[in-house]
Amino acid sequence: MDSARSWLQKLQKDKARPGASPLGAGMAGDDEDEPVLSSATKQKVEAAKQCIENHYKAQMRSLQERKERRWMLEKKLADADVSEEEQNNILKDLEKKETEYMRLRRHKMGVDDFELLTIIGRGAFGEVRLCREKATSNVYAMKKLKKSEMLRRGQVEHVRAERNLLAEVDSAYIVKLYCSFQDDEFLYLVMEYLPGGDMMTLLMRKDTLTEDESSFYVAETILAIESIHKHNYIHRDIKPDNLLLDRTGHLKLSDFGLCKPLDSSSFPNLTELDNAAGNITNTSADGDKPLSSTAVPRRTQQEQLLHWQKNRRMLAYSTVGTPDYIAPEVLLKKGYGMECDWWSLGAIMYEMLVGYPPFYSEDPMSTCRKIVNWRSHLKFPEEARLSPEAKDLINKLLCNVDQRLGMKGAHEIKAHPWFRSVEWEKLYQMEAAFIPEVIDELDTQNFENFEEAAPTMQTSSKAGPWRKMLSSKDMNFVGYTYKNFEIVNDPELPGIG
Repeated sequence: MDSARSWLQKLQKDKARPGASPLGAGMAGDDEDEPVLSSATKQKVEAAKQCIENHYKAQMRSLQERKERRWMLEKKLADADVSEEEQNNILKDLEKKETEYMRLRRHKMGVDDFELLTIIGRGAFGEVRLCREKATSNVYAMKKLKKSEMLRRGQVEHVRAERNLLAEVDSAYIVKLYCSFQDDEFLYLVMEYLPGGDMMTLLMRKDTLTEDESSFYVAETILAIESIHKHNYIHRDIKPDNLLLDRTGHLKLSDFGLCKPLDSSSFPNLTELDNAAGNITNTSADGDKPLSSTAVPRRTQQEQLLHWQKNRRMLAYSTVGTPDYIAPEVLLKKGYGMECDWWSLGAIMYEMLVGYPPFYSEDPMSTCRKIVNWRSHLKFPEEARLSPEAKDLINKLLCNVDQRLGMKGAHEIKAHPWFRSVEWEKLYQMEAAFIPEVIDELDTQNFENFEEAAPTMQTSSKAGPWRKMLSSKDMNFVGYTYKNFEIVNDPELPGIG
C-alpha cells in the first residue's frame, strides 16, 4: 500500500504544481527533469487507486452487513420462545463469529491453506478439484482458472461476472461461493461441494426421466434461473453439465465460466442462414443428408440416443463447447435478454424426456443450422410418448423470443399445466426425484474420472511484495478477492433452528 500512496501523492503534487501538466512531464522550467510516466506506470497507478477504493468500500459494506446480521438475529430471537439468558449467549456467539470473520478477512488466503484432492471437472480454462481446508478440515470444491487463458480468449469480463454473481446472489438454488483469491498465474473460487454429480451424468445413467422426475428437476431449474434473473444476470450457457445435485438429490445451478462459452465465431454465416431461407439446407437427424420438412428422421429414437451418448462427454469437454442448448438469438448475435435462458430450459426438458437434445447433429455447425431453422427441425419422436402438456411447454419455450414463455417472468412458466402438481414453495423441502449414492464427504463416484496433469511449479498467492501483484495480467483482476461470512466455522448459531 505504501507504493500506491507514494504514486498517488506524486500525482497530486504534479497536479497542484502551477503550470504543470497532469502527468508532470514535457513542460518547461522546474518540470524539465520530471520523468515521463510510462503506460505501465499509469496502469499501476490506476490499479493502486482501484485497490484503495475497493478496500474502503469493502470496509463500509462489511460494517453495514454486520449491523444487518445483528438486527436479523435480534428480530429472530424476539419472535422465538427463548429466555433472556439464552438470547445473551446466542448474541455472544454471534460476536465471537464476527471477530473470527474479521480475522479471516485480514488473512491472505492462498492454495497453501488447502489440501488438494481429486479432480472432479475440467474445462478449456481450468479445472475443479475437491479440496480440504487445513485449518478447519472443511471440504470444498476449488475452481482454478488460468489468467493467461482468460486474457488470451477475452474472458476477463466473463470471469468477473461469474465471481460477482456468486458473491452477490445468496440463493438455495445457486452453488455457494465461500471465498475467491488469486496468485500470479491463477484465479481460485472455493465453493460448496455437491457430491451428487451433475444432470449430464444422471441422464447418461438413466437414458430418460419420467415426466414426474423431469417436472421436479425442471421446476428446480426454473427457481435457479429465476434467482439469477432477479439480480439482472443472464447465464446464456445453461446445460445439464451445469446443473449439480447435492447429496439429497436437489439441484443447484453452477459453472458460470469454467467451460468455454460457445465460440460462435467458429460457426460463420449464421446470420445469412437466418436471413436467406433459400440458402438453408435442411438436414436429417444425423446432420448430413438433405431432408424435407415432412420427412422422417433416418435414425430411430434409440439409435439417436446411443449416438448422442457416445459423443456426449467429448462435446462437453471440447474447447469449442456444445451449442445444443444455445438460443438462436445468441448464435445469431442479434442481441438477447433473459429469455435465452428459457430456451435452454426447453432444450434440457426435451433431453430429459426424449434422451437427446432437440437439435443434435454430428457436428456443431449442423446443430447451429438446426437451431437457427428450428421450425423445420423441432420434432417429437412417437416412441417418446410425451404428454400433450409436455409437448406444449417445450413448444412454448423453443420458439421465437417474442412468443417465448417466460418473457414476462418465471411466473408464466410456473403457471403452465405441466407443473400442475408442483408445490413451488415446498420444492426444496420435498424428497428429491433421485437420491444419489454418497458414501462420505469425500465421495466422488458421481463425477467423471480425470487424470492428473503433469505437476507444475506451484506459485504462491502470499509470496512477493505488493507491487508484484500489479503485473499486466493482474491489473485485470483487481478486486477479485472475496470471503463469505459463512466460511467461518459453525455457521449454525446455537439455539436457532
